[in-house]
Amino acid sequence: MLHKSGRNIKSQRGLTLLEIMAVMAIICIIGVSVSAATFQILKQSVKNRDYTAASQFTMNAIHWISRDAEMAQLIQTGGDQGFPLTLSWIDWGSSAYQAVYTIEDGVLKRNYSHTGGESVQTVLAQSVNIVSGNTTCAYDSKVLTLQITATVGKGDYSSTVTNTREIFMRSMP
Repeated sequence: MLHKSGRNIKSQRGLTLLEIMAVMAIICIIGVSVSAATFQILKQSVKNRDYTAASQFTMNAIHWISRDAEMAQLIQTGGDQGFPLTLSWIDWGSSAYQAVYTIEDGVLKRNYSHTGGESVQTVLAQSVNIVSGNTTCAYDSKVLTLQITATVGKGDYSSTVTNTREIFMRSMP
């Protein structure tokens, strides 16, 4: 009996070096594929986050400027690209309001004041792109045309969003 079991042990062989190397090569290929897929997913996730942020910045800016412009009785644009933008109006109770929009270092700010009240400054958008006329404001015959561009991210991974809106001013008696 002892003699038979010795033969069984001899006839059982382990894995050869070639088989082990083939298994290791397959594991490496799978690992590289998973790493590349993970990198692509992370890259796309960052790009989506940046696109969402840029879109939110432009939509927020358009919302607030439009809101004030629809009430404005006096509109003054300045500079090459129309900023600072000053919107002024008087309500039914004879209270005067003014909203001044400025862009400094890529940050769009709103300074809002009410007759006799303190001016309140609010940051509406960051990463506003003012290069080459990407962000402009123009007023012509009761139409205020806004184009707000925001760029979030760096280099190939940046996302740029541009929103444009025309606001028609209310008619004055």
